[in-house]
Amino acid sequence: RVRWRETLLAASEAGVTTFVELGTGKVLSGLVKRTLEDMAMVNLDGADDLDSVLAQL
Repeated sequence: RVRWRETLLAASEAGVTTFVELGTGKVLSGLVKRTLEDMAMVNLDGADDLDSVLAQL
């Protein structure tokens, strides 16, 4: 069993302010937004996105 919600909540409580999803798709991003509505979320689909993602961090 994956305890994704509990993991997200623990990360938030530990001071995480931004989540980065690597790879195509946005499944995990959706789970983050449903669990932590105000959390910043960044998606990195490939090498072409790297500069943009780094600028957001």
